[in-house]
Amino acid sequence: MPLEEFIIWVYCWVDENHIEILGENSIRKRGFEPALSDIEVITMEIVGEFISFDTDKGIWKYFKTHWQSWFPKLSSRSSFAKQAANLWHVKQLLQVRLSSRYKENSVCHIVDGFPITTAHFKRAKKSQNFKGEAGYGYCASKSETYYGFKGHLLVDSQGNIASFTFTEAAGSEREAVWALTKGIHSTLLLGDKGYLSASLKKELRDEQDITLETPVRHNMTDLLPKEKRTFLNKTRRLVETVIGQLTGQFNMNKVWARKSWTLIGRFSRKMLAHGLGMLANVKLNNKPLQLEHVISV
Repeated sequence: MPLEEFIIWVYCWVDENHIEILGENSIRKRGFEPALSDIEVITMEIVGEFISFDTDKGIWKYFKTHWQSWFPKLSSRSSFAKQAANLWHVKQLLQVRLSSRYKENSVCHIVDGFPITTAHFKRAKKSQNFKGEAGYGYCASKSETYYGFKGHLLVDSQGNIASFTFTEAAGSEREAVWALTKGIHSTLLLGDKGYLSASLKKELRDEQDITLETPVRHNMTDLLPKEKRTFLNKTRRLVETVIGQLTGQFNMNKVWARKSWTLIGRFSRKMLAHGLGMLANVKLNNKPLQLEHVISV
């Protein structure tokens, strides 16, 4: 899909869903409406993130240089940044709306966590950003201690983001499962050894009819056949691919914000860019990706 068509398609999607979310209500209780519409701002943010501009300055500069004729009312960088920041709740609602379409239509769901650094480890004690909110945590994959938050991601069997939340870096991955699976029932949930818990598995089964499957430790007996365990482990790696996309192309593990509400807005626009990119790819090919096997445990 050419970039021109992608910009138009994103604008139309945002416009349609923006109307359905807010209706005739305005997010501004007083004052004049900005010259640049909220739909235009969100469109530029999503497209900018998709082509790897992860800062307000970078997005503004790109559209000011190359697409001023398409967005003629785009003015100063500070005005664009303030308007984008104030739309954090709208972007969050759009992300929830995009994610909700995948929650009930998947063979299985996969969960995992990843570090989100807010300050370099050596500067963490002096950092005033997110003081009282961020904390120290340990990243097992990198074998290092970091300062910031921990992101918790839930994807479906096709790699679509179904849910996301973030906690303090030392936050429990098992506790985050409840927030991620809210509204989801009767599904298979795959996780790594960090989610291994007999009590959590029983509670998910009893309360939401969710079957939690994780790899077993070396001193435990695996009740699943080797072939099925191998297939589940390969399927579980899909969430690592999505995390790699979010942290690689969209720089989701880097924090430029200084306040929680702006951080939520930035997370939402990154996931919107990822989700709409996948949705555009599905519409372009007229068929979604499918697992080669039906998972049954």
